[in-house]
Amino acid sequence: MTTKKYHPDTVAIRSGQERTAFGEHSEAIFATSSFVFESAEQARARFSYEEEGNVYSRFTNPSLSVFQNRLAELEGGEACLGTSSGMAAMLAVCMSALKAGDHVVSAFSIFGASRVLLSGLMQNFGVEVSFVDLTDIESWKSAFKENTKMVFFETPNNPLMEVADISAIADLAHNHNPDILVVVDNCFCSPILQKPLSLGADVVLHSATKYIDGQGRCVGGAVVGSESFVGDKVLAFMRTAGPSMSPFNAWVFSKGLETLSLRVHKACDNAEELARYLDGHSGVERVFYPGLETHQQYELAARQQVRSGAVVTFEVKGGREAAYNIIDSTELMSITANLGDTKTTITHPYTTTHARWSDNDKKKAGISEGMIRIAVGLEYVDDLIEDLVLTPCP
Repeated sequence: MTTKKYHPDTVAIRSGQERTAFGEHSEAIFATSSFVFESAEQARARFSYEEEGNVYSRFTNPSLSVFQNRLAELEGGEACLGTSSGMAAMLAVCMSALKAGDHVVSAFSIFGASRVLLSGLMQNFGVEVSFVDLTDIESWKSAFKENTKMVFFETPNNPLMEVADISAIADLAHNHNPDILVVVDNCFCSPILQKPLSLGADVVLHSATKYIDGQGRCVGGAVVGSESFVGDKVLAFMRTAGPSMSPFNAWVFSKGLETLSLRVHKACDNAEELARYLDGHSGVERVFYPGLETHQQYELAARQQVRSGAVVTFEVKGGREAAYNIIDSTELMSITANLGDTKTTITHPYTTTHARWSDNDKKKAGISEGMIRIAVGLEYVDDLIEDLVLTPCP
């Protein structure tokens, strides 16, 4: 069934599925490690990629195909591969695109584990990494070298909700060298709110654990991009290294995509109202949310994203003690670092998501001990507001 002519909400529900001879309406879970061939010759052809078809669930499985085809169509990519986690997706891209002696330009303020992967693991393999200010185009421009092979950033970033100009950064990279791979983490927006490939990016990463699942049930990731890179190079890495997504998780993520639009828009409704409430509270030092006109990239976010997202970060006076008091006083919100859930979550980035960063790096990125991040869910928004016990400033 061709769904390209339909609205993304329809694509999220109807694309990707190939029914079996049993005529199932809902997508099936193919809980099998291997697949049977009609002959030894067919097995040879499958293993050598001469014939399309499933070989082994480490890198091919019908349940994964549904999820992968659906997400690829939503993002506007040629190919998609599911991975065991969001970090496995990033590792798969790095290992498929880079070798010793290559150079990466990355935004400084990114997810904590992403930063550790680049500055630790990849540099251990002889890859050079330069970190730049996400929103400073000149810093990006001056960072490119002759051996630059990849650009990486997330937008909006975690936890400051800064917005990168995807088109501008992609143009800079490709003008320097058309072969530079521009990789964008689209976790905070999902394809419902933002499509980086249409803005010049080459690869999109997802932690499917977040909005794609939407209910905090499974861990997984995804890589979306061209057939030549994702469908060839990343697939070769997956086949050899095996950071695989399970058929059950792929099924959960496929069903999650069906309700993604409804959940994301409702969460955005709640986040916008919560952000306005916090922005007007005397006990709050500053609110980081692209939907507020006081946000530095407000106009860019309005142009680049469908909506402002469902993550609201704010800073309170009194440092860690004040932040902890607010977090610990909540009865409704879940104290956990996950996000994208139907249940609202609250966390202290300084000591959780970015705990492995040095104090100097956190200070440089603007992550303070008084900062709180709320990933807004689908509860009644007035209940969420009442759950936050904020002490007014004298």
